[in-house]
Amino acid sequence: MRKLSYEEILNTVDGTVEIKEDSVSVKDEEKIREVIDNLIYTAVFGGDREKELSRWLIRAIALDLGIVPSSIHDLYTKGMAKEELPFWFTVPAMNIRGMTYDVMRQIFKTAVEKEVGAFILEIAKSEIGYTDQRPAEYTACVLAAAIKEGFRGPVFIQGDHFQFNAKKYSENPENELENIKKLTKEAIEADFYNIDIDPSTLVDYSKPTLKEQQFHNYINTAKMTAFIREIEPEGVTVSVGGEIGHIGGKNSTPEEFEAFMEGYLEELKKYGENIPHISKISVQTGTEHGGIPLPDGRVAEVKLDFSVLERIGEVARKKYSMAGAVQHGASTLPDELFHKFPEVKTAEIHLATGFQNIIYDYLPEDFKEEIYNWLKTELKNEWKEGWTEQQFIYKTRKKAFGKFKKEFWDLPESVKAPMMEALKNKFNFLFEQLNVFNTKDVVDKYIKPVKINKKKPE
Repeated sequence: MRKLSYEEILNTVDGTVEIKEDSVSVKDEEKIREVIDNLIYTAVFGGDREKELSRWLIRAIALDLGIVPSSIHDLYTKGMAKEELPFWFTVPAMNIRGMTYDVMRQIFKTAVEKEVGAFILEIAKSEIGYTDQRPAEYTACVLAAAIKEGFRGPVFIQGDHFQFNAKKYSENPENELENIKKLTKEAIEADFYNIDIDPSTLVDYSKPTLKEQQFHNYINTAKMTAFIREIEPEGVTVSVGGEIGHIGGKNSTPEEFEAFMEGYLEELKKYGENIPHISKISVQTGTEHGGIPLPDGRVAEVKLDFSVLERIGEVARKKYSMAGAVQHGASTLPDELFHKFPEVKTAEIHLATGFQNIIYDYLPEDFKEEIYNWLKTELKNEWKEGWTEQQFIYKTRKKAFGKFKKEFWDLPESVKAPMMEALKNKFNFLFEQLNVFNTKDVVDKYIKPVKINKKKPE
């Protein structure tokens, strides 16, 4: 892969695509697959003009090939909420922090081979920062990987944990709300038609009633839902997710969920009748993001309460026409647990650190040492009292993906090949356990993609 100049970009696609004012017509799909590596590399590492043109071309090519950024809202509020699916599956939502294009290729390879349509590619607010991947870049990687692997159909790109900072909110609530709105607008403009709003950090367990505890959570979830409905593209109902229990805190209960929904729906009505509400709810079941590292570097076993997912999910479907409950922080769970998520009708499961761990397992030792030395120097203020070096590295190494982004992308094929094979095997395993093989037809039944063309850059 290499960066292209502006003229090289145009020469690369000359004769392969016909460029129009706001779209393209693909003349040679095989040739496109040959040149897409350099286009996406330029979209990530090129100059500003080159990035803009490459991203526009990738998006326009994807749309012409039938690869369409979409909202999963109708699958959730019609298929799952009414329990009309031919079989239950749990949608995997995967956070890809580094080597994004290469890793996503493995996801799309598996999707094509196994007829998988129900999967989400996402990035969290915090990850956008420390992995140095703004939404437009992330979308370009998703679409380029889909083009490369011959995928067709709706693609679900999600903004994960668009989270309110409790300290900043206490100092200036309106300013923090505006910051979340600004990020959400950027994400939707970059084809993130699935947004998980997370003011669960504002839940105050010192208050006497459940509704009071959830107050700042539900009013901000309502404000953000209304804002998203104002700015979503015509014909698209963005899938909005809420959260009632901050991950890593106490386990959620159906009573908390109902108290949240009561306040949320009352608040949402202030912005107008019949505004589509959230389609799913994230809950706390006993997990923690990334798992809990032990002093020797191993990850502690987690006692996950599946009944939380089952009971809250049932209330969500029957009372509120939602898909159900969402599990966060699950990628480091033991393999033998994953089949249980569809069994208790979990709507969605978020996976991140497990993929990162595979990448680090296959890194050359000298590169790993360079990263770990950087962590110990630049992030030493994050080294908590009592942590061993292994614990510190395990918790902070995700933050190296931004600093060393190009070095990760430029790893030799001899390193990448076994790493990508291990990742593909992991995706295949998770997709099978979560029961999403052969979900393409189900997705096509409920999701009608809306192609939104954008004007060619000047």
